[in-house]
Amino acid sequence: MRFVGIDLAAAAERTGVAVLVQHPRSGRLVLEHALLGADDDAIVELVSGADKAGVDVPFGWPEPFLRLVTGHRAGTLAPAPDSGPAWRRELALRTTDRAVHELTGLTPLSVSTDRIAYPALRWANLAARVRAAGVTVEPDGTGVACEVYPAAALRTWGLPFRAYKKAGREPVRAGLVADLPGLVPHLDLAGQDRTLVAQDDVLDAVVSALVAREVYYGNTHLPAAGHLTSARREGWVHVPAGPPTGRVP
Repeated sequence: MRFVGIDLAAAAERTGVAVLVQHPRSGRLVLEHALLGADDDAIVELVSGADKAGVDVPFGWPEPFLRLVTGHRAGTLAPAPDSGPAWRRELALRTTDRAVHELTGLTPLSVSTDRIAYPALRWANLAARVRAAGVTVEPDGTGVACEVYPAAALRTWGLPFRAYKKAGREPVRAGLVADLPGLVPHLDLAGQDRTLVAQDDVLDAVVSALVAREVYYGNTHLPAAGHLTSARREGWVHVPAGPPTGRVP
């Protein structure tokens, strides 16, 4: 089994990727690749060849935001009685973003108002390329790729989820990396610990691959009945429902 993790940035040189291979007999989960720098061709190949790929990027935009943009362009936008914080929040956050906040207390970056929109634009084109290659990609994660949020997974697993990013945080990342093999059954980082400590984007890619594995085994929170339509249109962030599964194929 191949579980791919992608910490997608707008630029190829800032995109972290990881590949975890689970061996069917022993159950060992081996980190086969972990590197920084992946262009569009590499990502399409990785996602297309995965049993499940976790991508740290929004898979869609809020429906109210799309209605505002199309209505504004057409000149048919109905004016809102109040353009205050509640109205703006509907435009900025997807249903899944609010669900993540309810589960973890964390709020993902807004794809309609923050710089995460640049990687999201890249993903929209990459998803189209993967679909053109004959591989199913769906916003809710039912295809080969699923949307993930490493900070939410780390918080669920009781690991550092805030103060591990950027330069100068290597000691925090070192502690986090040291804890992973004890948390995830059968995990073997294959001597690539230093890479994960040096590059937080690559560490996020490994976490994304681990969450993809949880999605594959059905160990994440799925949309409630009332959120299914939104998930299919806006995307759905898969948050682990508990500790990493010890299941072996």
